[in-house]
Amino acid sequence: MKKLGLIAALSMALATPALADPVLGTWKTQVDDGSYAYVSMKNCGAAICGAISRTFNSDGEYKSGNIGKQLVWDMVPGKSGSYGSGKIWQPSTGKVYKSKMSLSGDTLKVSGCVGPICKKQTWSRVK
Repeated sequence: MKKLGLIAALSMALATPALADPVLGTWKTQVDDGSYAYVSMKNCGAAICGAISRTFNSDGEYKSGNIGKQLVWDMVPGKSGSYGSGKIWQPSTGKVYKSKMSLSGDTLKVSGCVGPICKKQTWSRVK
């Protein structure tokens, strides 16, 4: 009987879905060079990555050639909503920044540097 109970408990533990990382979902970037994007964040192995899912400018939504392109990759979840060791691509300059992120509720602060040049943005959760 102990064996049956152990098997049942193990089966339930394996059937329980893993908790989703709170950064997963869609985020709205700040305006850069007159446009902004929605970035869909997902798990990529042990790290987090994000691709451009929609793009907008002053006229509204438009079909940019950047839709589907990776914007965030290799973000490793840390403690208390921090993510590090990643990279973020800035489409307006074509530069890739060594980056980190910090999550607080529905606000995601992203920052990164290329050499001595550092930039930061605050993104808001879309869904």
